[in-house]
Amino acid sequence: MTVFVLFGATGDLARRMVLPAFYTLAIEGLLPEKWILVGNGRGDVSHEDFRGRVKEALEEFGPKPAKGPWNEFAKRLRFAGGGFDTSSPGSLLDVIAEARQETGRDAQLVHYFAVPPVAFPELTKALGTHGLAKGARVVYEKPFGTSPEAFRKLNRQVHSVLDESQVYRIDHFLGKEATQQLHAMRFANTAFAALWSREHVESVQIDVPETLGVENRAEFYDATGATLDMLVTHLFQVAAEVAMEPPARLDAADLQAAREKVIAKFRPIDPAEAILGQYSGYKSIKGVAARSRTDTFVAAKLWIDSPRWRGVPFLLRTGKKMAASEQRVSLVLRTPDGPFRKLAPQSNALSFSLAGNGEVDLTLLAKQPGIADELEPVTVALPLTSVPDADPLPPYSRLIHDVLVGDRALFTRPDGLSAAWKAVQPLLDSPPRPISYPVDSWGPAKARALAAPHRWLLGQ
Repeated sequence: MTVFVLFGATGDLARRMVLPAFYTLAIEGLLPEKWILVGNGRGDVSHEDFRGRVKEALEEFGPKPAKGPWNEFAKRLRFAGGGFDTSSPGSLLDVIAEARQETGRDAQLVHYFAVPPVAFPELTKALGTHGLAKGARVVYEKPFGTSPEAFRKLNRQVHSVLDESQVYRIDHFLGKEATQQLHAMRFANTAFAALWSREHVESVQIDVPETLGVENRAEFYDATGATLDMLVTHLFQVAAEVAMEPPARLDAADLQAAREKVIAKFRPIDPAEAILGQYSGYKSIKGVAARSRTDTFVAAKLWIDSPRWRGVPFLLRTGKKMAASEQRVSLVLRTPDGPFRKLAPQSNALSFSLAGNGEVDLTLLAKQPGIADELEPVTVALPLTSVPDADPLPPYSRLIHDVLVGDRALFTRPDGLSAAWKAVQPLLDSPPRPISYPVDSWGPAKARALAAPHRWLLGQ
């Protein structure tokens, strides 16, 4: 029995991500037997009008609402207007009371904050003020804070109302099936586990270029930028997945602890080892400041001071309006000594695509058929959709399901976030001036030097 309260229910994030994810769980039969979803917002929207808006969102972003499943889904949707803050609960208390009459008085309350981070403190306090915090689970979108100081303040505010066990801080890259393959394939396969260290790995590249711009969320993005939107969140969390030590068990407590422990080993980023960029034409977008210095591109070298990874550069890169969209983690293996001379560097790599259902690629040198002892690079690909009975959930669906069942393994903890903010603080305090780069490129040419003496595997 669950009452799911979606704050910001008529906003862009809810339309694009949360509502489609919830509908996916419904048609997959992964919701509790009794549930109701209550949308919340400032507007005076009827239950029927809200259902119409949800259907429009599904028509645009999928899954398409088929008649039978949609009718069953729609009758469980409600809307509570009038806003919600410490001074007034609007109609939310009444709508939740009605929902609990249908689902049961002991129904689990789940609050999802699909709102800008600036709204988190007031909403959290309002949950306590109006008696909706006790026993509830509360989902916070990223970024959890916008600076080290803002993170610490927000964390104190949240813990003044909620116990840490009630808090679910989403980073949807951790919900990706392919991200979870990083630790699954490493710890379950001796061949991968044996090479997962500085003895065999020359560098690690975590590369997330995007072809999309920021036109649909320019005002939010101009106050955030790539460093806050991607580096200190998604890329740091993926780096922790790669770099963590084997946990005792693959349960929530041990997986979280392993990630947070290695994040504490992240060396603060040297601004001299980071490149910021801004794509050409960004400042002409409506909602962007005329003299904006917001970064739409960031590339940085991260060092991890652990025995396993000391001396191995982790090269992190992401940007908007780039030449391709990829989400790739690559372990570049060291060039071996032996009878073959002058082997091409970076010819051996183990690469994981995090896009979609994921793919594992192994690039190696093999003898070219013929009489000469000549080597050529070849790539063996394993699409993870080829795994028997593969039935992956989209990231948001997986994470919402984990909230519903109370599994916190794929959510971030405050100790790890504190360490992540500490690692990025020098870059926030002394950011390099963003370098303009052409649309449909691989970002500022100066970023190539970060991968020296070799190259980025994508696009260079």
